[in-house]
Amino acid sequence: MRNWTNISVLRFASDNDPIEEMVKRIRAVVLQARDEGWEGPPFNPITLAQQLGITVEASAAVPDARTIVDSRGARIEYNPQQHRARARFSIAHEIAHTFFPDVGDAVRHRGGDASISDDWQLELLCNLGAAEMVMPVGSLPKLENVPPIENLIEDRLRFDVSVEAYLIRVVSVTTAPTTMFIASPHPAGMASEYRVDYAVSSSSAPRLQRREIIVPDNSVVRQCTAIGATSHGMENWLTDVPSFTECVGIPGYPGSMLPRVAGVVRHGASDHSDFLHFIHGDILAPRRIPPAIICQLVNDRAFRWGGGVARQMARRHPNAEVEFGEWLRTVPRADRLGEVHYATTSGGTVIASLIAQEGYGQGTNRIRYHALGRCLASVARYAFARDASVHMPRIGTGGAGAEWEIVESLVRQNFDGLEKGVWIYDLPPRQSQHDLGF
Repeated sequence: MRNWTNISVLRFASDNDPIEEMVKRIRAVVLQARDEGWEGPPFNPITLAQQLGITVEASAAVPDARTIVDSRGARIEYNPQQHRARARFSIAHEIAHTFFPDVGDAVRHRGGDASISDDWQLELLCNLGAAEMVMPVGSLPKLENVPPIENLIEDRLRFDVSVEAYLIRVVSVTTAPTTMFIASPHPAGMASEYRVDYAVSSSSAPRLQRREIIVPDNSVVRQCTAIGATSHGMENWLTDVPSFTECVGIPGYPGSMLPRVAGVVRHGASDHSDFLHFIHGDILAPRRIPPAIICQLVNDRAFRWGGGVARQMARRHPNAEVEFGEWLRTVPRADRLGEVHYATTSGGTVIASLIAQEGYGQGTNRIRYHALGRCLASVARYAFARDASVHMPRIGTGGAGAEWEIVESLVRQNFDGLEKGVWIYDLPPRQSQHDLGF
């Protein structure tokens, strides 16, 4: 049982459970709005506000969103420069603020008042209320198991809602013991430490003791340094029991140089010891699991790295490209396929250039699977000997025309048992952005 202390929350809930009271009131309003024609997804919170008699105004002077009550009544101001999904969630958050009887006592800002030690309770309830609005009851069926976070990120695009709102709804409908949390850097915008802003648990998850939770420096949370980047691992800082924890970077608070991080904790679950990890991120900035090897595919003719990941790698590490070109000239063309060149960057990361593409150009599949298998076997020997981690995109599936199912089978065949794992990088899915007509 939570120890509710915030005066606004106590006035709001009276003798009832604040979470149950918030959910009950929001669902009643949502159902009435649906009867009056409110449709989605996406569900437009501005329309809901209008049905509740609340004015909503765009203001670039507002960092995120705020609620003001004056002689004109309740008014919500939001920043239209925020991403559409975040703006929608922020407006819904502020609508939830209007449910509190003392909303007119002070201007309410999304993010809370740092000077009030228990203001997190008010913000937690408003976040729950916002999730009930942008993803109303019935949006998701009951879930026995929660999919990997990379799948969740893609799934939420169907509803055009923020990751934050989607994870709250997922936790509310799953029967698995799961907790979602939001962490942010404190002080805002600095890398000093991450703290948990709030956490929401499923009905079967262990209840968390409310306290200030500081994220350890070695947590996977700290690896999500870009919006959309994901990371995961076994951790026990949220509870005393090691559990599989997955994270993704989400837009930070206004003025912050670093993203916030949304996380999913599967209580008591392991990572099944699979050495192959699929994450969202930038292969040019691999996870900090030293020593690290980055793999890229190159063709047997080019003395310079010409396309895709290789072109970006050349811009980042020009000396390694020059070294590769000089080496390739010493290898007869007939002997190049299946060879690997290793170059060590100034930061200590090794770039492995796998020659498994015959020639270049459009119109034909140029991947050579037998050569790729030889390359991967070479990298595996190199990695096992150095206790290294291996990082790659879905290698060969671009212009070379490889089928990922075949490539994955070759990766599994060669790297099974690699302690630090093989990490496969996909670009984060992008949500189309249009004007904030919602």
